[in-house]
Amino acid sequence: MAGILAWFWNERFWLPHNVTWADLKNTEEATFPQAEDLYLAFPLAFCIFMVRLIFERFVAKPCAIALNIQANGPQIAQPNAILEKVFTAITKHPDEKRLEGLSKQLDWDVRSIQRWFRQRRNQEKPSTLTRFCESMWRFSFYLYVFTYGVRFLKKTPWLWNTRHCWYNYPYQPLTTDLHYYYILELSFYWSLMFSQFTDIKRKDFGIMFLHHFVSVLLITFSYVNNMARVGTLVLCLHDSADALLEAAKMANYAKFQKMCDLLFVMFAMVFITTRLGIFPLWVLNTTLFESWEIVGPYPSWWVFNLLLLLIQGLNCFWSYLIVKIACKAVSKGKVSKDDRSDIESSSDEEDLEPPGKNPHTTTTTNGTGGSNGYLLTGPCSMDD
Repeated sequence: MAGILAWFWNERFWLPHNVTWADLKNTEEATFPQAEDLYLAFPLAFCIFMVRLIFERFVAKPCAIALNIQANGPQIAQPNAILEKVFTAITKHPDEKRLEGLSKQLDWDVRSIQRWFRQRRNQEKPSTLTRFCESMWRFSFYLYVFTYGVRFLKKTPWLWNTRHCWYNYPYQPLTTDLHYYYILELSFYWSLMFSQFTDIKRKDFGIMFLHHFVSVLLITFSYVNNMARVGTLVLCLHDSADALLEAAKMANYAKFQKMCDLLFVMFAMVFITTRLGIFPLWVLNTTLFESWEIVGPYPSWWVFNLLLLLIQGLNCFWSYLIVKIACKAVSKGKVSKDDRSDIESSSDEEDLEPPGKNPHTTTTTNGTGGSNGYLLTGPCSMDD
């Protein structure tokens, strides 16, 4: 084990040439980031999750009720032991052959069995109230952490001149504000990684999990080798658009359509400007070129920049989806849902209905014309 730890913490990988871990030990004059500080993120992640549960129950839910957001779920499927067994043990999406077999076994027509499976899948979807509470929690946290980041960074020299991220590197002391900011962000991303398995299921689950995982790696990486200054710029920049997204979703759930549309436009502008403009031209410029000039490359420098480039790739992917949804809104006047929406929506389910059926007679849930509340005019039918 000692050999493995010595290999993992090899100074020639983590630190610039001629720098050792002993040089970055805490002294009475200065405090530096220590790897063991990161253990604090795990109990804090649990605390954040508990605070979230309390917030959603005692703050978000009353706000939702005050906005007349109901907890009504979708229509309940008719109890049937045979179909329930197939649904839970075999498949939630039976193919044509299985549908025909079930039709003969139950003496039901195929269309009725399709409708039963659609209703049964919809039963597992969260209500609009649940969605609103989740969005309000995320909005509140993102707004707080972004506000804190701006207040902290405006007092730092590296916000105004990014070359200060590398002057005297890695002998840059760790301040209390910077330590708090980093540990809070790391704890939140750990909580997101774990709660993603219990939160509302979305079709971009894998991409979001990758994003959270890379974010945890970046925060951990930059803290251990004391790239925390540039790390704060990355964190604050990426937090800038998130609160607007959650605010747009809350307006959507509350059926404030004009406000939702306005917030979505603001979100799209901030997201694309910060992640496709400011991030590569400002942050990647300093991590790739200014740091090369002032400090020079070393192994963990390459890994850090590769992770930043991976984040930028995800930014490009999401920007493409935002532009795509905006183009749909402009050309058609409405969109079905954001491409980063839930893993399954009842608008997708309508494809199971036979051609020629009057859509106005389709079974509806949540009183929104067969769309389960996700088909709204304007760009705010997106749901992250």
